[in-house]
Amino acid sequence: MPPLMVGFDLDMTLVDSRPGIAAAYRALTARTGVSVDADAAVSRLGPPLRTEIARWFPPEQVEEAVRAYRELYPAYAITPTLPMPGAVAAIAAVHERSGRVMVVTSKIGRLAKLHLDHLGLAVDELAGDLFAEEKATALGEHGATLYVGDHVADMAAAGAAGIPGIGVATGPCTGDELRAAGARLVLDDLTGFPAALDRIIRLALEQ
Repeated sequence: MPPLMVGFDLDMTLVDSRPGIAAAYRALTARTGVSVDADAAVSRLGPPLRTEIARWFPPEQVEEAVRAYRELYPAYAITPTLPMPGAVAAIAAVHERSGRVMVVTSKIGRLAKLHLDHLGLAVDELAGDLFAEEKATALGEHGATLYVGDHVADMAAAGAAGIPGIGVATGPCTGDELRAAGARLVLDDLTGFPAALDRIIRLALEQ
């Protein structure tokens, strides 16, 4: 088979960024005076930032609010973010099989890299600012074997790339929703990933 390359989503797949993102939204409210329900916002992580910002700001203010949020993000969102259970071991399991790991996320790359560096997550490639089927381009360019994510849009990305999508029920989407979106396998969280990896690789060979 081709060299093993496992793609992972970031938010709520590899990292629990809810506390940090909530803090960034509260800082955005303090800066702009526009009330953002941070708890509601972090309950639906996955889609691009502009999608969430547009819920709270009028259209003519969305781009400025996005810029302000991203300015605030490094100071508020990085330190509170933690690795998801099993994330470190999942990455290690890929490397132990002489594989490589890439992160493909809707978060812009420079902010995603801050998380990865802060948490010491050993990722070989990073592609940011991509959502749903847009992620398929990066997955294809890097020869991804499979893609792991917590959102139905991640399963759409895997399908568009022609590779198995592996769901983790740690984000806003249930296991049933992930299966309905095309997940070939759904795990409760990444703690089960190392033990399932050889089976997952076989799924990729059958694809």
